[in-house]
Amino acid sequence: MVMAAFLVLSLILGVLVLATLLRPLWPQARGVALGIGLVTLTSAALLYRLLGTPHALDAAARQPPRTLQEAVAQLQTVLARDPRQVEGWALLGQAYLRLGDPGKARDALARAVALAPNDADLLTEAAQTRALADQAHAFDAQAIALLESALRANPAHQRARWFLGVAQRQRGENAQAAATWQPLLAQVDAATASSLRKEINAARAQAGLAPLAEPAAPAPLLSVKVSLDPALAARGQLPPNAAVFVIARQIGGPPMPVAVQKHPASALPLEVQLSDADSPMPTLRLSQLREVELVARLSASGQAMRQDDDPESAPVRVTLPARQPIALVIGPR
Repeated sequence: MVMAAFLVLSLILGVLVLATLLRPLWPQARGVALGIGLVTLTSAALLYRLLGTPHALDAAARQPPRTLQEAVAQLQTVLARDPRQVEGWALLGQAYLRLGDPGKARDALARAVALAPNDADLLTEAAQTRALADQAHAFDAQAIALLESALRANPAHQRARWFLGVAQRQRGENAQAAATWQPLLAQVDAATASSLRKEINAARAQAGLAPLAEPAAPAPLLSVKVSLDPALAARGQLPPNAAVFVIARQIGGPPMPVAVQKHPASALPLEVQLSDADSPMPTLRLSQLREVELVARLSASGQAMRQDDDPESAPVRVTLPARQPIALVIGPR
């Protein structure tokens, strides 16, 4: 009960502190605000895990903290005895942020970075915290240097690249910001890429540059024909919200689709084409796989979450790219 209360208290404090700290940043740089908020709140779980099981930092038995202030005091004691604990300084910095003291958070994260100068995540968090500690929420020269170091350590680090572009725009370096952001287009999902493209083109316009060319539509890799088994169709009219999901999964991988489309059940029978545009995960696209498993599911509720009574087609294993349409028949269970 004590630890549960601590977790709830930490979460409430975190939300309140972030709302106060990020309010000035929201109108001009929502991406920065959302990114900082996400990192800070995510770290709450780490702080709870670390201090809720005290032996993780200190083998000596002690009472678990009842408040965030007690957690910070315990962490300070541990770090005073052993100041070379990178994770401890990082957690202390996040705790200070939730307590509304970005200055102390900046200093704690600076200690963490000094111990792990090639950790892209820490470098990025340290740069974000310097921006929060600044009265104008600006990325100063040292914050920019931290972000550049993060990208040298990990050129694919999305948050470091985004924040570096924000910092460049703050300094009026619009062409550099657009160039910094452009590699992100290949790393994010289609919806995020669309929003990011607008930011890039806005920066390019301010730099007197032409907008980026619109991307070509991804080439279709699969053509799928979906129909209902006559026995299932004979059961009568489907609910108004009923939907058909056409799903491609990684063979032997997680259940998360690598490509999916949703259509109203009233459109059956239908033919769809699947491509990278249908990949919900930017880190795993349909074109990266040689084989997939195809299945079509009829959802009476129209929801993506599978229900026990949702009829499905038999799964079909397909080699990509498929030259002929793949037939899927949704039958009764």
